Parts: sequence; structure tokens; C-alpha cells
Amino acid sequence: MGKIAFLLAGQGSQYPGMAKEFFENIKEVHDFFGVAEAIRPGTLSQIICGTEEELKKTENTQPCVFLADIASVMALESEGIKADATAGFSLGEVVGLAVSKVMSKEDAFKLVCSRGKAMQKAAEETEGSMVAVLRMDRGELEQVCEETGVFPVNYNCPGQIVVSGKKEKIENLKNKLSEKKIRFVEIAVGGPFHTPYMSKATEHIKSVLQDQKTFNLNKSEIPLYANMNGRPYPENKADMAETLALQVSNSVRWEETIRNMIADGIDTFIECGPGKTLSGFVKRIAPEARIFNVSDMESLMKVKEALAV
Repeated sequence: MGKIAFLLAGQGSQYPGMAKEFFENIKEVHDFFGVAEAIRPGTLSQIICGTEEELKKTENTQPCVFLADIASVMALESEGIKADATAGFSLGEVVGLAVSKVMSKEDAFKLVCSRGKAMQKAAEETEGSMVAVLRMDRGELEQVCEETGVFPVNYNCPGQIVVSGKKEKIENLKNKLSEKKIRFVEIAVGGPFHTPYMSKATEHIKSVLQDQKTFNLNKSEIPLYANMNGRPYPENKADMAETLALQVSNSVRWEETIRNMIADGIDTFIECGPGKTLSGFVKRIAPEARIFNVSDMESLMKVKEALAV
């Protein structure tokens, strides 16, 4: 077997009750959720009992998905399964800071709470939405995006690119796609993420990361692949902060990330957190890879058995 990568789920994968089994069965998860609750009161109720509508609000989604992701990581580690590298999709990249030891889990959680609030505020200033466009030629889609004033932002896998922008412009795009008989799927998020409309959120993250007394960035213990370029994070602290801040207003190069990880010797991918979205992307990008997802005790035991840990 080659190397193992933990893939960390992002916004849009959330569902009520995610991570409940890990909270109830794994002491380390239970204890850390208590720490998170002290940092952000009300989070525990949201992740365990929150409604779909409550979880869709960005300032709630991000802390809750963070906890669901890190709970899966902690569950794997409790069974002796460790990552050789990691990558997170959008907010999942903040979880990756904790997995790679760039930040402590507590600091990464504080950062994702701040990030979520900043992105929620930016989203409220510009009403927007996102759609996944399926099986459309990349060049043609980018041309239509330019014509309609929206942005191709998530290059997920062959045959799927997510587009983001102002709501009225996304509606115009959808009409054009329907005319061309191109399929698209709405994404369960509350704003025009990974576009220039998030520039204020980028500036906010830059400013909070400048306070080294609040957030201390360390050299990663394992490679953390960045959304912006699909390459491992830089080692310089200023460059790390820049990469992290710019991520919210720039595209996610997920397909490129997975291909680079494979080129670097990764052959086993474990999706950590709610849903199986990232697993599906990897299957499209690298069908030869071993792919698992861990979101509850049953899936955890399946991975343990498969890896014979």
C-alpha cells in the first residue's frame, strides 16, 4: 500500500445529526466538542439537533462541518489510522490546518468561526448562489460565464464545474444552460463563495491571522494541499496566511489537487466528514485509487477492516 490522504468535506455536505455517533462513542471527540461548545456556545445543539435550514446559514454551517470533519479524523486516529497528507474542500482546508498541525484544533476551530461570520456578512451584502454544471465543455462554460457575469469557481472533477455569482446572474446562466440542454444542480450554500464578492472576507482573515498572539501558524507535519493551486502549503508563515486568506475569494482546484497527490504517491483516500461528495470526485478523477468515507461508526469499522489496522 502507498500513502493515505484524509480528504475533508466542505460546505454543502452538511445534514442534521452529523457526527452524533462519534460524539456518543469516542471520548476524544466528546471532549473536543465540549471545548468547541465553550468557544462558541450553541454549536453542539446545532450539529446534533440543528435543522437543515439552520445548518444552511454559513456562520452555522462552517463550525458544524468543521466539527463533523475533525470528529471523523479523530475517530480514525483513535483506531491507529494516520494520514500521510491531507486536503480539504473550501472550509475543509481549515480542518486541514489542524490535521497537518499547522494550527491546534482549538485555534483552527476559532478561525473557522471567524471565517464563517466574515463570509456570512459578505454573502448578505451580495445575494448570490452556486450551481454545479455537469458534462459541459470547460472552454464553452467559461465563455458562457464571462458572457453572463458569473464565475467558474470549483473545478471538481471531469464533467463537473461549480459556478458562483450574483443570484440574478446565476438565474440568467441557468436559462442559458437550459437552452443548451446542459444539466446543472443547485448547491446548498448561502452565497457567491470563491468569487471577488468575498474580498472583504479575505481581508478579514488576513487581519486576524496577522495577530500571532491569537493564531500561531506552524510548519506542517504532513503536506496540506492548497485549494488555490493544488500544491502543498508554503512553509513561510506570511505566505501560509496569504494562501489561507485568498482561498475564500478564489477558485478551488480540486481535480488538480487530487492529481498532484497521486503523483506524490497517494493511492488511498479517506473522506472525513458528512456525505460522499469528495469520494465521488476522486472516483471520476482516479478510478484506480482506493477510496473510503468515514462519517459514522459503521463506516469507521469498514475502513479499519479494509486497511487491516
